[in-house]
Amino acid sequence: MRQAGAASAAVRTAAAAAVRPGVTTAQIDAVVRKTIASLGAEPAFLGVNGFPGAACVSVNDEVIHGVPGKRVIKEGDLVKIDVGARIGGYNGDTAITVPAGNISEDAARLIAVTKQSFYEGIKFARKGNRLTDISAAIQEYVESQGFSVVRDYTGHGIGRELWEDPAVPNYGRPGHGTKLMPGMVLAIEPMVNVGDWHVKVMPDRQTVKTADGKLSAHYEHTILITEGEPEILTAPETVI
Repeated sequence: MRQAGAASAAVRTAAAAAVRPGVTTAQIDAVVRKTIASLGAEPAFLGVNGFPGAACVSVNDEVIHGVPGKRVIKEGDLVKIDVGARIGGYNGDTAITVPAGNISEDAARLIAVTKQSFYEGIKFARKGNRLTDISAAIQEYVESQGFSVVRDYTGHGIGRELWEDPAVPNYGRPGHGTKLMPGMVLAIEPMVNVGDWHVKVMPDRQTVKTADGKLSAHYEHTILITEGEPEILTAPETVI
C-alpha cells in the first residue's frame, strides 16, 4: 500500500503540473498514463464501471468522475484531478484541485477550505475513534466556512480493491460507525460545493456535476490508521 500510495502521489504531481490554459483534459490523462507506466504501475481507474480514462479530470461545476476528452482548459478554471495507481495488486487513490492560471479569490478560498477540511477530518483518524468522528469534523469545518459537502458520494476503504468497505461520508454525527483500528486504510476525500450539496449525473453516466451549476472542489489522500498519528500514504503534497 505504501508503494501504491507513493506511485499515486507521483502521478498526481505530474498531472497537476500539466494543468494550464490551452491543454485538453485528454492531454492531462495522457500525462497520467505515461507517468503510471514509467513507475511500473497500472492505472487503477481505467475500465472501472466502464470509465475510459486513467484519470478523472473534472472542471469547475464538475464534482468528480469527469471523463478526459477534447475539453480545453481555460484561464480561471478549477481542475480536479483524481488518480490511482496499482502496484502488486494494491491500490492508491488521491485527488487535488488545481487552478488554471489566475482564479478568483472565492475560488481560491474554496480550494483552501476543501484541502483544510481533509486535515480537520484526519485529526480524528486515530485508533479507538469512530468512523463518523472524521465525517463530522469535515462537515463542521466546511459548513463553518459557508460551503456544503456532497452527500451522494463518499470516501472509502481501499486495498486490493479500489473501493472497499467502509464508506467514509464527509458528513454525519460523531460517535458512529466502524471503530478505527491500526492497519485500516481509508481514502478520505472531501467534495465541497459553493452552493448546496445536491449533484446530478450527466448523460455520459460518469461525470457528476453540482445540481445548481456552482463551483466544486475535491481533495483526497489514502491514509493508514496506526497506533498514533495517521500516515498519509499518498504524500508528499503537491505545492500549488
